[in-house]
Amino acid sequence: MIRVLQCVNNMHRAGLETMLMNYYRHIDRSEIQFDFLTHRPDKDDYDDEILSLGGKVYYAPRLYPQNLPAYFKYMENFFGEHPEYKIMHSHIDAMSYLPLKAGKKAGVPIRIAHSHNTSIDRDLKYWLKMYYRSRITSVATDYLACGQEAGEFLFGNKKFEVIPNAIEPERFLFNMQVRKQKREELGLKDELVIGHIGRISYQKNHKFLVEIFKEIVKKHEKSILLIIGVGEKEDEIKNLVSKLGLSEKVRFLGKREDVNELYQAMDAFVMPSFFEGVPVVGVEAQYAKLPCFFSNKVPEEVKFSENVHFIELRVSAEKWARRILEYLPSFDDRSKTFVDETKYDIGSTIMNLTDLYKDINNRLERLK
Repeated sequence: MIRVLQCVNNMHRAGLETMLMNYYRHIDRSEIQFDFLTHRPDKDDYDDEILSLGGKVYYAPRLYPQNLPAYFKYMENFFGEHPEYKIMHSHIDAMSYLPLKAGKKAGVPIRIAHSHNTSIDRDLKYWLKMYYRSRITSVATDYLACGQEAGEFLFGNKKFEVIPNAIEPERFLFNMQVRKQKREELGLKDELVIGHIGRISYQKNHKFLVEIFKEIVKKHEKSILLIIGVGEKEDEIKNLVSKLGLSEKVRFLGKREDVNELYQAMDAFVMPSFFEGVPVVGVEAQYAKLPCFFSNKVPEEVKFSENVHFIELRVSAEKWARRILEYLPSFDDRSKTFVDETKYDIGSTIMNLTDLYKDINNRLERLK
């Protein structure tokens, strides 16, 4: 059996982690098994399911600069206790430098860096992450990306392979009965429902999202904004909503297990991100046949339906609102919208990842 050590921040219910679980559920686990090295001290949303599927979950120290001596000591001990890991697959973008460096030192022969973004958060670790980005190719042996732009961002001129952020489409396809049921649960009648799903963080640009919604309300008073997700900027965004007098119209739904059904309750999906790789939620929203309005910082390779619109971030919130509202009246019945895309269908793409791991394992066999 091929065992792959997947390196992540944690396994909470978010885009990257959900994509990984989609692959994990569908891969032939009699041939390939995933274990997970997380960098948070506590159990998270998917940990129990991982264990039920035969995987293991390990909890390494957080990747704070002050933790690095303890981190590298932990990793030295970890690989000493687990010589069975010959393949590492790291999903933490520039920060992948750290676990892959530890793996290289421990003699792990295959060290995969996987890019999931096209920029880096401008937080306190920005310059450190930029340094790690410049060094990633010194510790990785193989290069993967969720899309072309994400690969070019992290790896430059290095050759990389694209592994799409695949989902289970049948879970997201538009269903009028589910729409009626979910809107009833949420107490919604004939309101225009704008939706957003994502971590409440700098990257997702929730401040501008709320400003766009404020302009939508001016033009269409019976409107509701659903914000699904949690994050470090949650309190800040809630305070902004209150300050703008929108508390009755903006609903923070937190972490949800029924995201696939919440798409059905929406009338439009809005994502004004500062940067993205290929957002999983952007793929899901298209399968739900929602009109999608993305910033021009979202790579165009996410688009596979006619209902996707890219709007420049530099234009005003009022112009975003006008663009959204001008399109919606002309939008055809969602039940009649045709979606035909296999690139992001887990049933079509699972063999790509399976073949990749098998090819890598064959390389390992030749090295023996």
